[in-house]
Parts: sequence; C-alpha cells; structure tokens
Amino acid sequence: MFREKYCMNLMGLNMDMSTNFDSMLQVVALLREKDCITLLEFSMDMSTIRATMGILERIKDIEAEMAKTQKNKATEFHLGLLKSKLAKLRSQLLEGPKTGGNSADKQFEVVKYGDARVALIGFPSVGKSTLLSTVTKTKSEAASYEFTTLTCIPGILEHKGATIQLLDLPGIIEGASQGKGRGRQVIAVARSADLVLLMLDATKSDVQRRLLEQELALVGIRINQSPPNVYYKPKKTGGVSFNATLPLTHLNAKLCIAILRDRAVHSADIIVREDVTVDQFLDVVEGNRQYIKCLYVYNKIDSVSLEEVDRLARQPNTVVVSCESRLNIDALIDRIWTTLALCRVYTKKRGAAPDFGDPLVLREGARVEDACRTIHRSLADASQVKYCLVWGASTKHNPQRVGFGHLLADEDVVQVVKTT
Repeated sequence: MFREKYCMNLMGLNMDMSTNFDSMLQVVALLREKDCITLLEFSMDMSTIRATMGILERIKDIEAEMAKTQKNKATEFHLGLLKSKLAKLRSQLLEGPKTGGNSADKQFEVVKYGDARVALIGFPSVGKSTLLSTVTKTKSEAASYEFTTLTCIPGILEHKGATIQLLDLPGIIEGASQGKGRGRQVIAVARSADLVLLMLDATKSDVQRRLLEQELALVGIRINQSPPNVYYKPKKTGGVSFNATLPLTHLNAKLCIAILRDRAVHSADIIVREDVTVDQFLDVVEGNRQYIKCLYVYNKIDSVSLEEVDRLARQPNTVVVSCESRLNIDALIDRIWTTLALCRVYTKKRGAAPDFGDPLVLREGARVEDACRTIHRSLADASQVKYCLVWGASTKHNPQRVGFGHLLADEDVVQVVKTT
C-alpha cells in the first residue's frame, strides 16, 4: 500500500524535471528509507541527476536564444549551429545514464513476437487499454481515472494468417521527451515498433495530435516520413567532401562542415541528392532516427457530432472508432494490415496441394530469397536450390520458373526444389 501511495503522490514530482534539485534528493532519500526506490522514474545517484538537470537547462537556454533570433539569410548559419547543438543535447538526454538499467526499465522489456509490432501511444484515458481488450484476447485494465496502465501490456492480434503484436503503453504527458512521466521507457518501446497508433480523443481539440507529434519528433521518431536521400560517411583523413546533385535552398557546404566540426568530425563524404533542410541533415548525421509508419486513431466518436466525425475521417492516415461501442473496429484492423504492408506467401511441396493454412508472412517487396530464408536458413544459399516455381499475381504465367531475385506478391504460392 505504501508503494502505491508514494507512486501516485510522487508521480507529479518525478515527471517534472524542472523540480528543485534539493526536493528531488529528499524524494530519493525517502524512497530509500522506505525500501521503494524502484518506483522512482529515475533511480539515479546525485551526479546523474545533476547531469540531467544541466542538460535540460542548456536545452532551455538554446531554445530561448533561437526564439529571439530573427530568421533571415544573415542568421541561417547561426540558427543551423544552434539546431546542431540542440540535437546533440537531446540525444544525450534520450540516451540517459550508461548503467545496466533499473527495474523500472525492465518493466517495459517485451520480447518481440509475431510478424509485426504495433505500439499504442497516447495521453491518459484515451482508450488504449479498451482497444487492446477489444481486438485481442488480452484484458488490459481500464478505468475512469488516469494512469490506469503503469507498464507495457502486450496482446496478440490474429488477422489474415498473420500474428501482430499490440503493445498497450502507459499514457504519456507533455514533456515525455524530457523524461516526464516515464516518457523515456515508453518511447524506447515505440522505437522498436513497425507501426505506431496515436490514440486521440475525438472530444478534444487537435492539440493532442500536435503535442504527440512534437514529443515523438523530439526523441528522433519520424512518423510517416522517408529517410533523407543523403549519403554521409565519416572517414579518418581527407577532409570533408561535400557534393550536391541539385541546387540547395536550406543547406550549404560551410554549414555542413561547421555542424560536423561541432561533433569532432573533420573528414567525411557527403552527397546530397534532394533539397533537405538543416533538421533533415542533422537526422542523417545523428544516425539514430527511426522512420515509422503511423495511424491517427480518434476514439469516442459516439460523443461528437456527425459533422465532426466526417471532418476527422477525411484527414490523411486517420481512422475514427469507438472502442466502447465497437464502432468501425473492423475497418481499423484492416487499415492496420494495409499500412503494415505484409505479404503472405504459401508453400507447396512437389506433387501436393499448397498449404493455405500456415502462410509465410513477409514484408512488402520481399523476394524469393527472403521466402527461402524464412523456410530454412540453409535454403538462402543458392547452391542448395535447383529452381523455384511461383504461382500468383507476380508471375506472367502459372507456374513460372524464377530465380532468387523474383519479387513476390501477396498470396503467391512458392515451390522450392532443392539440389540432389
């Protein structure tokens, strides 16, 4: 009882990284005395807390300087350097202390299972747990109060022969990118997902969507974006070689060299093949950005007008549902399947009918080589395979004898003939 009481009472203090340093130390001492230090969001020693507070203050100073700096041609170089320093500090904040991890982190460790992973992210009490309980056999606790879910709860969705793992994550709050409300652990799980479902409350304004996008962007998650077409490779000697295949409006060689020098990189090859911004170039240099597909799921549509439902449904990458009334749930599942772009491939033995009961679930763009490797890693060696026959939409005629590089389509049938 004591643990739960202090977990709830100290949640607000833990979530606020701007809390007075002496107060945080008092909390640490109290929790150690009562033997419930594992409930702290940051079970750090004093030096780690000081370092984290220092990074946050430096971030705040740089953001203040950027806010008061006018944006024009004369200040582009200065703003670019400030953005570079800001990205570097945020990466340090996200990485956290170099320790073996604590029990709070281990609560979020979920083994990846199935053909794809989908993470449910949203503010408290938007219906994440209700959705998980509705579409899977897992029963996640749901209640009328906030922060019902305090750890990561996995569930399994079976759809069209594929096994999709759904993760119900605790609700995050504004400032999660800075570590508030165990935001680091939640976002770390989201980075490993193949698809992110941003759960939103249809009764609230669009501010929830904007805040969630901002929090994910601050920790290096780029939703519904493609990686910039920029080649970057550090090297030991030779200086910085900068080349662009088209005119650039946001970037130049001088700024790129200054950004790399700030990171102690003095030799590198850079080839820019699209008109990228400074932020996109920083994403390439940092090298730790995750480009993840995202669906915006508006829940509680039975509590708003038809006009508002129509407005929300017409937005890109958006699905409107009501988990409580089970409205449009099937459409959401189909949309998840479509967005994940999974490819089912059935296998066939010589002289037998295809096995339509247990398909190989591959990614869109998979080739015959990928299917062979999924069957058994020994078949990935071309010398072990005599030839392959394929039936389906990817062939010109049925069956077609193909090689390892043949591109497969959904519901193709593959027969692998091994060398004798």
